Amino acid sequence: MPDKLSQLAQQAVAPAVSLKVLTQAGVVRPHSPLALAKVLRSLQQWGMGIAGGFGSTAARFPDRVAIVDELGELTYAEVAERGNAVADSLAKMGVSEGDSVAVLVRNHRGFLDAAMGIARLGADALYLNTAFAAPQLGEVCEREKPAVIIHDQEFDALIDKAGVSQQRVLAWVDDPGEGAGDRTTLEAMIEDGDPGPRTPPSSPGRSVILTSGTTGTPKGAPRGAGNLGAAVALLSRIPLRSGWRCHIAAPLFHTWGWAHLQLAMLLGTTCVLRRTFDPEQFLRTLDDERCDSAAVIPVMLQRSMRLPEATRDSVDLSRLKVVAVSGSALPGDLATEWMDQFGDNIYNTYGSTEVAWASIATPEDLRSAPGTAGRPPVNTVVRLFDEDDHEVPEGEAGRIFVGNSMLFEGYTGGGTKDSIDGLMSSGDIGRFDEDGRLFIEGRDDEMIVSGGENVFPQEVEDVIAKHDGVDEVAAIGVDDDEFGQRLRAFVVRSDDSLSEDDVKDHVKQNLARYKVPRDVVFLDELPRNATGKILKRELKDDDEDGTTEGDGD
Repeated sequence: MPDKLSQLAQQAVAPAVSLKVLTQAGVVRPHSPLALAKVLRSLQQWGMGIAGGFGSTAARFPDRVAIVDELGELTYAEVAERGNAVADSLAKMGVSEGDSVAVLVRNHRGFLDAAMGIARLGADALYLNTAFAAPQLGEVCEREKPAVIIHDQEFDALIDKAGVSQQRVLAWVDDPGEGAGDRTTLEAMIEDGDPGPRTPPSSPGRSVILTSGTTGTPKGAPRGAGNLGAAVALLSRIPLRSGWRCHIAAPLFHTWGWAHLQLAMLLGTTCVLRRTFDPEQFLRTLDDERCDSAAVIPVMLQRSMRLPEATRDSVDLSRLKVVAVSGSALPGDLATEWMDQFGDNIYNTYGSTEVAWASIATPEDLRSAPGTAGRPPVNTVVRLFDEDDHEVPEGEAGRIFVGNSMLFEGYTGGGTKDSIDGLMSSGDIGRFDEDGRLFIEGRDDEMIVSGGENVFPQEVEDVIAKHDGVDEVAAIGVDDDEFGQRLRAFVVRSDDSLSEDDVKDHVKQNLARYKVPRDVVFLDELPRNATGKILKRELKDDDEDGTTEGDGD
């Protein structure tokens, strides 16, 4: 890994590298003097965040389609005007610069309307997970204290149950024919608000992205205005291009969906959105909307590859050049199975809410070394440390620490992640191979010690996932009187004849004996959150409560 001298050298060449990357992506290109003046004015007034970014894109490509959803199309100029109107209406509701506004909205134009309006006002946007249960929603809103909650109508009962008492605005009405009655809607705010230019706030608002909450109540991870270095890092390894049509299937409230919304304003991308995910609809949307790229989470690819072969063969995805994946580990042979069907277009990004992206695996990486998280992009440093904060030798596992321009500012409720030499912990354990590719071994708090041996559940999960009779798998450590801890695997079968011994024998043939799960529990499905991450705390809670059903012990 790079020493201080090589890091300084990397910083010295960063401007030249950035210019090359942005030129290849089509960002650096000739524009009229008038358009360039408008772009510079927008960025100077509003910064690099969503308010300035979409404003500058509207100046470059006012008539280009920005959003395609179930309601139709919106141009970049329309998006900018709608954002101004929402900001004006929020101000009339009493929302001020520095206040917080919660957004509980699925993937449709209302998300961008809300985000733009909040940013133009200089308020903080709190992006809520659409899969929240009432207790989580109530805890987050009590901690963050938003002035207003903008939400889809389907979440009415959830908000009532959570005891959230803030002013409400409907972003999506389930039955337009029936209407929203006397309730405030985003569309009404847009109709009544002033769409004209606004005076920039004294300081830009923040975007608060919540952690996944797989181990407890989600934490708020605020981010300031966007920055060019973060975009260059992604574009240096993922060949997205200006003017493409991208189906952002990943939830927009999640770091990965949000990142592609940010990239869209740099690239002038047409964002294709659908409120909910259905695997067949996903493939047909890619085909029907002539998408050049897609932003997804791994479970979406899993569900798509489970469709009947005839369904998968019925779509033409030859135009699709990039499938950008992030959010959790790619299980088993999913990447190669997808690429064998739809071409070598998978780009897998590893990172976290706190450190953003740390490494990216290209199709070539995934073909050569299945399961790799790839290599760090430009403007990014990844180093591995042992428990004594010493850097580990190549090939050995260590705690992953990341340095880039997107490290978060600390949790809204207080606290932060561990740091060493300016690098921040991702919370994972990993190792580099001799070619500089990163492999993730698991969460640093998931490692178990069984009979004196260290075992990482993810390694075992990857092996089990490759069995033909396995659909999905998760593994956790449970207490054991004899060995201290033991591994328990939870398996969703694709073949009902698969037995516990079949699973154990498969692991035994591929890994050391001490890594073989002592127990195998068969489930109909694994608990997941809206971003596809498996909620292992629920498996552990059910196991401790004795409520998990299956064929295990």
